[in-house]
Order: sequence, then structure tokens, then C-alpha cells
Amino acid sequence: MHPSEQPQPPQPPPPSEQSVSQPPQTLLDLITSVLSILLLSSLTVRSFVGRWQVLRSKLCSLQSSLSSISESPHWNENSLLHTLFPSLLSTLQRLKALSDQCTLSSFTGGKLLMQSDLDMASSSLSNHLHDLDLLLRSGVLHQSNAIVLSHPGPDSDKDDLGFFIRDLFTRLQIGGIEFKKKALESLLQLLNNDEKSTTLVAKEGNVGYLIGLLDVNSQPLIREQAVLAVSMLTSSSEDSRKIVFEEGGLGPLLRILETGSIPLKEKAAIAVEAITADPENAWAISAYGGITVLIEACRSGSQPTQTHAVGALRNVASVEDMKMALGEEGAIPVLVQLLVSGTTAAQEKAANCISILASSGEYFRALIIQEKGLPRLMHLIQDLSSSDTIEHVLRTISSLSVADSVSRILSSSTAFIIQLGEFIKHGNMILQQISASLLSNLSITDGNKRAISSCMGSLVKLMESPKPVGLQDAAAEAIVSLLTVRSNRKELVRDEKSVMRLVQMLDPKNEAVSKKFPLMVVTAVLSGGSGGCRKRLVAAGANKHLQSLAEMEVSGAKKALQRLAGSRLKSIFSRTWRE
Repeated sequence: MHPSEQPQPPQPPPPSEQSVSQPPQTLLDLITSVLSILLLSSLTVRSFVGRWQVLRSKLCSLQSSLSSISESPHWNENSLLHTLFPSLLSTLQRLKALSDQCTLSSFTGGKLLMQSDLDMASSSLSNHLHDLDLLLRSGVLHQSNAIVLSHPGPDSDKDDLGFFIRDLFTRLQIGGIEFKKKALESLLQLLNNDEKSTTLVAKEGNVGYLIGLLDVNSQPLIREQAVLAVSMLTSSSEDSRKIVFEEGGLGPLLRILETGSIPLKEKAAIAVEAITADPENAWAISAYGGITVLIEACRSGSQPTQTHAVGALRNVASVEDMKMALGEEGAIPVLVQLLVSGTTAAQEKAANCISILASSGEYFRALIIQEKGLPRLMHLIQDLSSSDTIEHVLRTISSLSVADSVSRILSSSTAFIIQLGEFIKHGNMILQQISASLLSNLSITDGNKRAISSCMGSLVKLMESPKPVGLQDAAAEAIVSLLTVRSNRKELVRDEKSVMRLVQMLDPKNEAVSKKFPLMVVTAVLSGGSGGCRKRLVAAGANKHLQSLAEMEVSGAKKALQRLAGSRLKSIFSRTWRE
């Protein structure tokens, strides 16, 4: 036998058509009668005594299980017994025939054949005991069949829903192919109609058995339904996702993602992405060789598969110990390609993943540049409509900009600089902050600074916002950079709203803004010595606030006050402060 092949348990002889058609009570009476005979004959056998001692122990357990079933109020309504009892009766009748042979004073048959027959019957009896025990433990025999089989409505209480789930999983585990199909159909209907039921399904149902149905040897339709059910469980709640992982679901799902059909791969990718959303689970990907599987799914899978596989890679990238494996396994080229060719959702996740890796160190930044990621990223922000994806792309560009070669390319690109100006004017606060930070760190030409002068008013406004942390600093640094151009200084002071905002921020009573930011800007405005700039600031009331700040010895206030007063008065202020 090949090592990968699993031995199949011996099957009992098929029940006769007559026994199948008997009502449950009649079948139970027949089973009880044959069982009583076997319990007596097992004490008098003369051959294979050791094997019969084991069989007698199982027969005693069977007697106890049957007694418990007969005491259950609704046992004869359960359709599973219509399948179990005929098969059990057939096994017992076969054992009766074997016991008759072993009771003879001299056994003349083939010993090896008899040993084999007894072992097969013993294995079948074990399977029956397992199924009956499962049926008893589920509690469904204590519930009316009409209640258990009907789909719980929206007003059903937790107990009714629990009974339904236990009955459903009992049928899934004990029943034949048709029982399994119907049980899975009911499970999918329940999960699809009531998302809140997923936690109870994971708690009351046998998720481990459901995961076992993902095996390649399962019947195709059952396997497909099982994959869909697991996918829905992982996507619906944190509790059910955790149970799927703890029951060993990640490995089988990755195998399906690697070798399954297109529809199965898509469902498996959804589940893997959901499972790896928890960092405690994401690390386990490497144990199954999952990084290679995910990268290949991103490279050659269908669009839905790519979208969820790259989402799983993004989750893995968030785990510090897993990042290096992504680079070594070749994730960067695939991620860069998805930025261009992926769906909108795939682009967003790929951009997020690259952003995480780019911020992790020089190794990843070099790989991204090597794969010509920078021009693709710069082109991408011109076409994207999703602010989330733009944010990830800008973060990646910002991380790459620490390299001198990248900084020179960005600084010389008029289209890129103008796009940053547009983000500052019209983007959300995160985009505004990243764009402002980039502007302040790049060596932009005077021509490009003039090209984006219209964003200065937005930068002044951003200086008023204490959150997110770092926004005020980035906005102030960016505007100071733009104010090195004379025409920009004149344009800013002509903007009455911006001037009033600057003056209000200088007010000592305004504690929402650190004074260093407006002082930086005012000093930059006055750096060219323009009389017009001074007059507009004085007219707006800057002089009074600067005097107060200077008296409070706020850093930078004295310098700004001197520049506001003009060169003619500098010496006077100098003498005053020395005194």
C-alpha cells in the first residue's frame, strides 16, 4: 500500500431489503434478540476465545447503548436509525453465524479466514458503537423530530438552534452520502441566512469533522460544500475563525488553494485570508509551506483568488518574524505586478503589503526599486480613485524616498509634485500629512514650488489640527519649504484667511497649537524683507501677539518680532533685550 493511501475500515455486509423496510421498533426487537443470543454464545465458544472476549465487551457496550436509545422519548422518529439499525442487524447476524462455527467442538475451517472475518466484524461493530454513541451524545433523540428537522426561524431561541445544529452534525457524521449532502445544505442555508449563528455552529458542531471533509478523497460535491461552509465560518466571526484554526483547518485550506479547482481555490483563499487576520494564526502559514502557495495564487489564480491570497500575504507581512520569508520567496515581483493588473481590492491589499515591507528596512526597499516599483507607484497615484490605496502607495514612496536616487527622481518630477499639491488640497488628513511630509523632505525646484503655491492655504489650515500626531509639524515644514520662493511669500500674505489663521495661532491664549509652528511660518514669510508682507501681518494683529510671546521668552518669537519690525528697528530691539 502506498504510504499516502489510508486503509478503509471493513464494511459490514449490506442489509437486506426486508430489514431496511422494517419499522424502527421491529428492528430494535430483532437486534435485541440476536444480541442476547450472542452474549450467551460468546461465553461458550471454543475457538478464538481471545477475540470473542473483545467482541463480548463490545456487545455489552452495544446493549447499554440500545437501552439508552429505547429510553429516549423520540428515538423512533429519528431517520438516522432507519439507516443504522438495518446495518447493525446485518453485522450481528454475521457474528451469529461466526459464533456458531466457533462453538463447535472442533473447528475445521481455515483459521486465517476466520481470524479475518472476526476482525472485520469487530471493526464494523466498533463503527456502529461510535455512531450510536454520537447519536446519544448529540441529544437529538430527546427532541421531537419535527422540531429538530425544521429550519430555525428568526424567533427561535438558542436551545432550539443548538438542537438543530447538533442534529445536523450528527447526520453529517453518521449518515451516508445523501444524509451528508442534505446536512451540508442545511448548514450552508443556516450560515447564509443568519450570520449570528456561526459562533453557535462552531461551539455546538463538530468543526474538526467538517474540516476532515476537505480531504481530496471526499466525494466532490460534499468537499465543495464543506469548503464553502468552512469559508463562511472563518469569515463571519472571530470565535468561529479561531476554532477552525485550532481544529487544524489552515493546512487543508492551503492544500486546496494549491491543488483544488478554481471555485474551491476561491473559497479557500477567503478562509485563509480570514484566518491569518489574527497575527497569532498568521505565523503558522510557514509551517505548511503556505507563503509559496499564496505567492503562486497571487501570480496565477483567478481574480477572486488573487484578491484574497494577497490579503493573506498582507496579514503575514504584519508579523515581524515572517517578513524576511516574503522577500526570500519572491513576493515583491508578484505584489508589484498586482499593483498594475489586479482588481481594485487586490491593488489596495498589494499596496498595503508593499507599504508594510518598504517601511521594514533597506532590504525590501532595494527589492522594490529593483523590480521597477517606483515608476509604477508614481504612475499609479495618477489613476487611483481609492484613498486607502493611494495612502498605501504614498507611504511606500515616502519609505523609498530615503534613498538619494529615489529622492532625486521624485524632486524632479513635476507631475508627482503637482499631485502632492492636489492631495494636500483635496485629500483626507492622512493623505495630506504624508504629502506634506514628502514635500518638506524633497529638494524641489523653485519652478515646482511655484506650481503648487495654491496648496499653501490648505497647509496653513492643517497647522490648526492637533491630530493626527505629526500633521502640524509636517504642514509647517512643507509651507516653510515653499516660502523660500519670493512669489509664494507674496501670494500667501494676499490670502486673508491664511494670514488670519496664522495670527490666531500666534495668540498666547490659543493653546491648541504649539507656537513654534506659526513662528516658523511667520519667520519664513518675513525672510525676504518685503515691506508688503510686514504691513499685512501687522495689519492683521501679529505684532501684538509676537510681543507677548517674546516677553514670555518663547523660542523664535524674538527673531520673528525683529523681522516684523524691519531692519531699521532691529538695533533698538537688540538694546532693549540686552537691558
